[in-house]
Amino acid sequence: MKFSQQLKVLTKDSWVKSLNHPFVQGIVKGTLALDKFRFYILQDTYYLKHYGKVHALAAAKADDFSVTAMLAEKAKLTAEAEITVHKQHAQLLDITPEEMENFKPAPTAYAYTSHMYRACLLGDLAEVVAAMLPCYWLYADIGYANAKAKPGKKVYQNWIDTYASDWFQQSTKEQIDLLDELMEDANEQKKTRVTEQFVIAKEYELHFWEMAYTQETWLSNSKARLDY
Repeated sequence: MKFSQQLKVLTKDSWVKSLNHPFVQGIVKGTLALDKFRFYILQDTYYLKHYGKVHALAAAKADDFSVTAMLAEKAKLTAEAEITVHKQHAQLLDITPEEMENFKPAPTAYAYTSHMYRACLLGDLAEVVAAMLPCYWLYADIGYANAKAKPGKKVYQNWIDTYASDWFQQSTKEQIDLLDELMEDANEQKKTRVTEQFVIAKEYELHFWEMAYTQETWLSNSKARLDY
């Protein structure tokens, strides 16, 4: 069994809960309240901005320049995806430029991106890829499993079609293959470090759905400005 498959087996329960979370199923069935999806899009746009930067940091850690080039290209595509989100969903969900400009993340979105930056700061390339991979893999699985879904709302159909698309499925496979290549001769100590990065990121993926579904806020509801 490849290392990536071992990780997926290890996180099976979290995976099942993610695929069946009411937020995801609400999108698939077209029953999710739009205010919850709107909240998610704002959080996800924040996440994608930092996800793209993490790709760039990962690219700089690669010894193989072809891997550097691949990750740099993915950083570019992530940035383009953020722009697409701005254009496609902002109009549909009445998200204003001012709202985007003044946006502050919920605790889970902030913590998840912080986890990936921690991997960049303290880990090697395999650890960074492991921290990034659950996002790719979970969304690809959701897209694949629900490729024929007809939620009846354009904004939800666009979301499903994006992750069901051939290009996203292929991009995900590239990330899975990269992690397996990086872990071919790994010792047990490295396997433990990389596994921890993946497991924590996978848990954050599940919490991201819960964050959006409950429209999570900071407990103090502080209005103080933070620099991100």
